[in-house]
Amino acid sequence: MRDTTDWVWLASVRRGLVACAALAIGVTGLAAPSLACADPENAIGVARIVEIDTSQGPLFGKITQFRKQPPFLKPDEVVLTFDDGPTPDVTLPILKTLAKHCTLATFFPIGKRALKYPRTLRAIQAAGHTLGAHTWSHPRSLAKLSPADARKQIERGFAAVALAAGKPIAPFFRFPGLSDSAEMLAYTQLRRLATFSVDVVSDDSYAKSTEAIVDTVFARIKKYGAGVMLFHDIKRRTVDALPIILAELKARGFKVVHIRAKTPVTPDPAFRSMFTAALAKGLKSEVALRPTLRPVTTPASPPVVALSPEQPPFAPQTAAQKK
Repeated sequence: MRDTTDWVWLASVRRGLVACAALAIGVTGLAAPSLACADPENAIGVARIVEIDTSQGPLFGKITQFRKQPPFLKPDEVVLTFDDGPTPDVTLPILKTLAKHCTLATFFPIGKRALKYPRTLRAIQAAGHTLGAHTWSHPRSLAKLSPADARKQIERGFAAVALAAGKPIAPFFRFPGLSDSAEMLAYTQLRRLATFSVDVVSDDSYAKSTEAIVDTVFARIKKYGAGVMLFHDIKRRTVDALPIILAELKARGFKVVHIRAKTPVTPDPAFRSMFTAALAKGLKSEVALRPTLRPVTTPASPPVVALSPEQPPFAPQTAAQKK
């Protein structure tokens, strides 16, 4: 039987908060609340919000062989991202930790899992986090599929996540295994999706202990610098490591930047009718676990910075550009 402790906590968040005026609510339905953080001295919070114009289909992150956008983060800034969920027993405790630390993250769910656990997915968005997509079923490499099948993976993923969320989601995409290709990047550009690679990989899917995750994160920050951090909301080890990592980031002077989209994604309507039965089944299976949420509270109202990148045609990077 599934432990409902975290669902009870999520419901208590709603009951314990007074009404708040949001700092800003974009078309993606995400809000930066104005309530005071419960423990601002120990919470890492959110230093600023970057609102990204995805109309040129930009590519972000160090781990790619293709030409990418210049970093929009300062040396002491990180973006928290989570892939492969939702997983109720993992995602919900992660949301609890993020709320305790008064901070926000971006989630890249798998379409099939979003339909299976739609209430968990909605809890992510209700807490103020950003939702993107991570394909329909997480094939090991889109590059090994036919172009038609790879495009279908992307489109079905966004359609499923958007339908399960019940609200607009961001046009933010991450390739499974970070296995991008020139052809598929050209397609994400055509679809006006921002593609996110990463700068710091936690290896939380493979690590054998909480300590190994923490050690890997800070070893890689030391070696490569901070930036977009990759975690997964599928393993309990991540739940145990995240509070330690957030506290240590705070102690070392790092700041969290939250990303959101200027405009929402437009899912392919052809897939909507295909997923209605799966969504109904998912909603029914989670009917007894229905949290009501208000957004995460931050220590202060973070400033919002607009980012409108220009994206040239994708091409492999030269040796100089990889540095």
